[in-house]
Amino acid sequence: MRILLSNDDGYFAPGLAALYQSLSELAEITVVAPERDKSGASNSLTLDRPLQFRQAPNGFYFLNGTPTDCVHMAVTGMLDFLPDMVVSGINSGSNMGDDTIYSGTVAAATEGFLLGIPSIAVSLAGRKEQHYDTAAKIAADLVLRHQRSPLQAPVLLNVNVPDIPYEQVQGYEVTRLGKRHKAEPVVKATNPRGETVYWIGAAGAVADAGPGTDFHATEHGRVSITPLQMDLTNFQQMKYASDWVGK
Repeated sequence: MRILLSNDDGYFAPGLAALYQSLSELAEITVVAPERDKSGASNSLTLDRPLQFRQAPNGFYFLNGTPTDCVHMAVTGMLDFLPDMVVSGINSGSNMGDDTIYSGTVAAATEGFLLGIPSIAVSLAGRKEQHYDTAAKIAADLVLRHQRSPLQAPVLLNVNVPDIPYEQVQGYEVTRLGKRHKAEPVVKATNPRGETVYWIGAAGAVADAGPGTDFHATEHGRVSITPLQMDLTNFQQMKYASDWVGK
């Protein structure tokens, strides 16, 4: 089995190292990750400049682009084979609810999915970031499950692992995305030159976190697995839109 690993935290991130160590025991691994932190890059492609692969001393390849660039260029140009799976992560922090729209971690897996490859995004749901080993073991378990019973391609799974010791994990739960309140206001500051600058505000508090959601599962020590899709069509509004256009 051949797996392509990527992330959005950069090729030097501890989550990527933990994921590589865990999965390299199960498959042939190729790592292609951004050269620096690209959190929040979503599904952006770099179209205004050329990109270049480089290789770190540990064998990881890194690219001066986005997570989506990494997977797209690896599959369509760099590799001479089609990976059996794309795994993205382990993200430093959760990617649940509305986060998935902005997440570069989810975007890297999404690109694999769009290219017809079974893909998994793995995130460590917690602020202390202590138990990458737990998320790495969960990722390995999911890959083993795929080897025993292959996922029907294409499939995209968003996996959030609680930041607790592996022995304390309370199993798996297939969930839906929850929802956050709107984000906190931007943070206004002054740089050393006396110019006004702005930082994007923190993510909003959780609004929809009831049973069945990704937020609820991880809060109760369970691994959240949410199958995602890319069809953004709002079918419920198609008749309304047709009626509106016809007026």
